[in-house]
Amino acid sequence: MSEKIIGRGTWYDKMAARVIERERKLGRGLDLIRTEMGIAASGFPHIGNLSDAARSFAVTLALREQGFNSELVAFADDKDGLRKVPAGLPKSLEEHLGRPVTDIPDLYGCHKSYGEHMTLLLREALDKCGIEYKFMSGAEAYRKGLFNAEIKTILLNAKRVGEIVNEEVGQEKFLEALPYFAVCENCGRIYTTKAYEFLPKENKILYVCEGMEVKGRWLEGCGHKGEVDYRKGEGKLNWKGEFAVRWKALDIRFEAYGKEVADSARVNDRICREIFNWEPPCHAKYELFLNKSGKRLSKSAGIVFTPQTWFKYGSPQSLMLLLLKRFVGARTLDVTDIPAYMNELDYLEDLYFGRKTLRDEKELAKLRGLYEYCWSLKPPAKPSINVPYNLLTFLAKMAPKGREEEFITEKLRSYGYLQKSQAFDEGLKRRVEFAFDWIRDFEEIKETAISLTS
Repeated sequence: MSEKIIGRGTWYDKMAARVIERERKLGRGLDLIRTEMGIAASGFPHIGNLSDAARSFAVTLALREQGFNSELVAFADDKDGLRKVPAGLPKSLEEHLGRPVTDIPDLYGCHKSYGEHMTLLLREALDKCGIEYKFMSGAEAYRKGLFNAEIKTILLNAKRVGEIVNEEVGQEKFLEALPYFAVCENCGRIYTTKAYEFLPKENKILYVCEGMEVKGRWLEGCGHKGEVDYRKGEGKLNWKGEFAVRWKALDIRFEAYGKEVADSARVNDRICREIFNWEPPCHAKYELFLNKSGKRLSKSAGIVFTPQTWFKYGSPQSLMLLLLKRFVGARTLDVTDIPAYMNELDYLEDLYFGRKTLRDEKELAKLRGLYEYCWSLKPPAKPSINVPYNLLTFLAKMAPKGREEEFITEKLRSYGYLQKSQAFDEGLKRRVEFAFDWIRDFEEIKETAISLTS
């Protein structure tokens, strides 16, 4: 007997079923099932940041398909301080190290702050990929007091929180300091302050701006001693506590995370259970994207492959395919991979519309489902004219100036991709533009010939 196919047969459908089953066992309400992803606001967003959103949104869609109301919360970490000047950005940012990114002026002068500029770059990519989300700014959430009750609970139990952090990751810092960063009233920095006492009756935190080691370098404090009211957003929690506060206050039921924050997730899971007596969200841990030299994509190190780069040479759906195709295992990534993903999306489209088929029903259902998720469950009504990417770049290179479309149309008709009177559809037009962009920047597609010994 063949195994029952859940939803559209993908990993995301199975994960949604797992979330529902878990929530039922916990006896929690299922009126709204929230998933979450974080938006880092300290540098140019890379494709790894987008993968967080794509995967959580696919689970959101799968939950909806299984009859539940679900939404994705995109939470911007824009109260975080700038830890390092990202490679490629001007050295003038040095003077703002340690300051919250929403308190730093926008280098380009087009947004209210540096943090807002970086956040909107990722939001633009989310919109382009058809990812629906409820946006929340961390700075706003703190200012509006969304987390006040939870912050107070953390501060009242700071000793135990410090012990959990020490037990899990061997960090002793919060055995003597509160897990909270106040923004210094004197110098405006957030990472140079040490919060040493909580006055619950006055809702105040006492701190001293004494300096801190950030990313391997010492950030000097200004020596100011002061107090902040945690209810007014005059600081923020450390990550080893903030995730738990967010999950509890926003009632998050699923969040995927990259392995680089696995320690933080473990600490926060324990804080949820031991401090809030609340079960943390269902998790899925994913591997990172690496560049071809094996280094992980990183804003601060300047190893950045932005979604905007992908959109120059490939469709948003081909990028969604990269992000959703596989959940486990690290993957190397380069601009030169885009043509392969464009061609693979064509193959999925052929399966979806029945132009090709597979004997394995389960595999066929999974690949058709994957195609639908690449389109955020809004696939086109009919297939587009699919032409191999490398053929289009070859034709784009050969096309005489001034009659490019005419030349490519003639060739595609002679090769059988277009019927006699058939013109370009929107999809093919866009694809030809990708091919011209590719030729302008890369000349050609180099294919690797692989030979196997017996």
